[in-house]
Amino acid sequence: MKKKIFLFSWFLAAVLLMIIGCSGESNDMTKNEVHVYGSIKEVPDTEWEKLSKKTIFFGHQSVGFNIIDGMQDIIKEYPRIKLTFSTLDKKDGVKQEGLFVHSEIGKNRDPVSKINDFASIMNNAKGKKFDIVFLKLCFIDIDDQTNIHQLLQHYNKTMESLKSSFPKTKFIHLTVPLSYSKTTWKTWLKKIVGKKKIWEYDDNIRKNEYNDLLRQYYAAKEPLFDLATIESTLPDGTRSVFKSNGNTYHQLAPDYTFDEGHLNDIGRRIVAEQLLLFLVNNQP
Repeated sequence: MKKKIFLFSWFLAAVLLMIIGCSGESNDMTKNEVHVYGSIKEVPDTEWEKLSKKTIFFGHQSVGFNIIDGMQDIIKEYPRIKLTFSTLDKKDGVKQEGLFVHSEIGKNRDPVSKINDFASIMNNAKGKKFDIVFLKLCFIDIDDQTNIHQLLQHYNKTMESLKSSFPKTKFIHLTVPLSYSKTTWKTWLKKIVGKKKIWEYDDNIRKNEYNDLLRQYYAAKEPLFDLATIESTLPDGTRSVFKSNGNTYHQLAPDYTFDEGHLNDIGRRIVAEQLLLFLVNNQP
C-alpha cells in the first residue's frame, strides 16, 4: 500500500506541476531555475526550514481539520518538517509570525460567510506579515441550488481586495472538495426511467461546475491547489467518476472517506502530502 501511495504521490505531483506550469508564476520559476519537488523525501532540509519560517494562514471547516491531522501525521514521520501549527484566536488575532495558523471560518452551507470571515480575519491582522494564505470551502457549501457564478464573483472580488491590502502575500486558491455520489439501486432505477434530476448526483455536479470555473479563472494566473483532483484520483491514476445525462463527473474516491464527505486516514494523508509539497514548491 505504501508503494502505491508513493507512486501515486509522484503522479499527483506531476498533475499539480502542470497546473503550476500553466500559472503566471512559471516564467519566474524558470528564470530562477527553481527546483520543483515531487515527493516529501526529495525535499532538502533547507527548503523545509525555509517554509517553517513563513507565516501561513489557512481558513477552513471540518475537512480542513482532516487535512491538518494528515499534515501532523506526516510531520511525525518526517520530523525534519518543522512546521508549528497554531489555532487562531479570533479575538486576539495572529500573535506571532513564523507559524502555520489555521482557523474555522464562517458557517457550513454558507460559503459567502466563510469568504467574508476569512477577509475579516486578515484585515484585522494588519501589521502582521502573511507569507502564504488560503481558504477552503467545504463540500457541503455548494449544492444544486448554489449560484456558482455569483459565488465565484464574490470570491474573486474579495481576493482582489485582500491582494491590494497585502501585496507581498502569496494567495493560493483551492478547488472545492467533492463528495462521494453513491449509486444505489434507486439511482439506477431513476436512470432507467430517464429522470433528469437525480439528487444523489446534483450537488456533486454543481461542485464540478464551480471547480471548472475556478480553474478557468486562476490556473493561468495564480497558484491553484486542485484539491478536487487529488480527492478523486486513485493510486493507479484513474479517476473516481459518475455519469449523469451523458456527462462524466468527478467524485471523492470512496477509498478516501468514511462518510462520503470527510477524509479517512488514507485520504487525509494523500491530500496533506500534496499540500505540503505544494507549499514548499510555491513558497515566496
